[in-house]
Amino acid sequence: MIAIIDYDAGNLKSVEKALAHIGEESVITREFQTILNADKVILPGVGAFGDAMANLKRLELDKVIRELNEKQTPFLGICLGLQLLFECSEESPDVEGLGLLKGKISRIPDKEGLKIPHIGWNSLDFHNNGRLFAGLEEHPYVYFVHSYYLHAEEPGIVTATTDYSTCIHASVEKGNLFACQFHPEKSSTVGLQILKNFAGVEGGRA
Repeated sequence: MIAIIDYDAGNLKSVEKALAHIGEESVITREFQTILNADKVILPGVGAFGDAMANLKRLELDKVIRELNEKQTPFLGICLGLQLLFECSEESPDVEGLGLLKGKISRIPDKEGLKIPHIGWNSLDFHNNGRLFAGLEEHPYVYFVHSYYLHAEEPGIVTATTDYSTCIHASVEKGNLFACQFHPEKSSTVGLQILKNFAGVEGGRA
């Protein structure tokens, strides 16, 4: 069973639908025990960093996420869910993130001819043999919707990058933690393979 954390940050149904498409049972929930008992957990999200952290704290789901991390439960952050795993964001400078990973969330720099938010398909460059990308050919296209981007502090956790005005760390993996700035649930067959790969990982591997 895969738990999809419901913290009023949207985009839950499309993740649930994509998981059903690949034959994975999932539940959208904010019930602590259901989340803690799940085999794997996904934190999707669209919206503002500060609002999302406020919701997680109000519902005390930040504590649940930390407990999942201690248990080494495989955990996937998607879009805003990736950003929340880090320490802070320029979008909400006074708000602390979960801080489970080290890195900086910054606004995508303005560049002539490029629109922000970045909405659309971009290709990925793979790094560090990411488990999420097993079985995929190089430079697949995936779907992005974001105005802020990650620059991870540890190069070794970066498993995919893309270029849009700057080099964007598009996916990271560290131990039980996985995260994508793009939306695998909206990325056609490539995204479904990424979700299949996540569903197949085991916890506890560094």
